[in-house]
Amino acid sequence: MKKHLISLYMVLGTLSFAQSTNGPKFGAKAGGSLSSFTGSDYKSKLGFYAGAFVNIPISKIFSIQPEVVYSQQGAKAKDKYYFGGLAVTDIKQTLGYINVPVMVQYNATSKFYFEAGTEFGFLINAKAEENFITTPLSRNNKDSLKTFNFGLGIGLGYKFIPNQGVNVRYVAGLTKIVKDDVDSSKNTNFQLGINYSF
Repeated sequence: MKKHLISLYMVLGTLSFAQSTNGPKFGAKAGGSLSSFTGSDYKSKLGFYAGAFVNIPISKIFSIQPEVVYSQQGAKAKDKYYFGGLAVTDIKQTLGYINVPVMVQYNATSKFYFEAGTEFGFLINAKAEENFITTPLSRNNKDSLKTFNFGLGIGLGYKFIPNQGVNVRYVAGLTKIVKDDVDSSKNTNFQLGINYSF
């Protein structure tokens, strides 16, 4: 008898949940980013991101949005450096991550929402670039960097129409980028882009 009552409560709960929400929506998103590393030696560089998401309503005002996004990040050096008395200029680091953000969204109105959550990142490529004696040089330096990145994000969004909108998000990295114990720099990433659900 208890099993039947539990089953009945589960069915009723599922029905009431279905009536109070519109169901999951899948979508795509893309945009530009302004990323950097923590520390006074770095300045921001432009990048981009693109990926997919599923928005899962859990009530009339809250939803959870897991995503899978390719994100181009990195930073530029503020100053030039000298090697054997010769200047090394235009130093920049480009990082490519597959990021998996999981955002909890609060729908303040039918058009505006706020979001906060975590982001798990997996480094798939890394390239260091510089100019030495006016000659551009580049190298793959992924082996010297940590492959996992963890961060916290906050943002807000606006829906032009129910299935199309714009989103702004800031993600602060909490894990170090470099494997060694000297450089404690972490990722910072500001994103602005559009999203479309279907």
